[in-house]
Amino acid sequence: MQKEDFSDLYALEEKFWWFAGMREITASVLDDFCVGGDDFKVLDAGCGTGLNLEWLRRYAPEENIFGLDYANDAIDFCQARNLKNLAQASATDLPYADESFDLVASFDVLVQLFDDGDEKAINEMFRVLKPNGVIFVRGAAYGWMRSGHDIAVNSQRRYTLPELKSKIENAGFTVLRSTYANTLLFPAAVIRRHIMKPLGIGETGSDVKPLPPNMDWLNKFFTKNMLAEARFLKNPRRNLPFGLSAICIARKNLS
Repeated sequence: MQKEDFSDLYALEEKFWWFAGMREITASVLDDFCVGGDDFKVLDAGCGTGLNLEWLRRYAPEENIFGLDYANDAIDFCQARNLKNLAQASATDLPYADESFDLVASFDVLVQLFDDGDEKAINEMFRVLKPNGVIFVRGAAYGWMRSGHDIAVNSQRRYTLPELKSKIENAGFTVLRSTYANTLLFPAAVIRRHIMKPLGIGETGSDVKPLPPNMDWLNKFFTKNMLAEARFLKNPRRNLPFGLSAICIARKNLS
């Protein structure tokens, strides 16, 4: 990602429909597996500009939440939010002791790692997780959905849900729940990326861009769709069959 991408992320992360909606979806599927508490320790392995570190306080006190990112620009923006416990390092080589955390989150990070970096990162998450600890992993879905957005943000891969589950299980985890997300807006994304953009209609590059001032209604509409999905996924027996993101929650079983 380029510096301007981090700048856009920092500016949009709080209210832009995708980020706001995904936080609600994450809560819907993760809350049942994270009791949290004063001794609960959390790592965001690829924290970006840091808003998710603030959001993760729903599970642990601020002093027990740690953020790591490889990009210096990301760390700078985290510091602008006055966040603590930050480290500049790769998700493939976590600078933490074995069995340090109760929850490790990976929000759209594995897709950006080169070569077999995603498998190395999953193994590292396993290493630093306490026995019976939980990981939350989210990644962009479907290789055939690769577009100019992926190129702009330097994404290396996309996953089907079975592919993501397999990589997680191969590291020793037991998958507790898996689902796609951002399903209602999936058809619109297919049209935008594979029909409109190739025809030169709309912006090129990253999709994470501010909407024009007169299009705020669209942000509200998209957010409402995401919140509907979050309500649907609140029931642990419900999962979505396709979508723009693949999500897995898994546990490191007791030895």
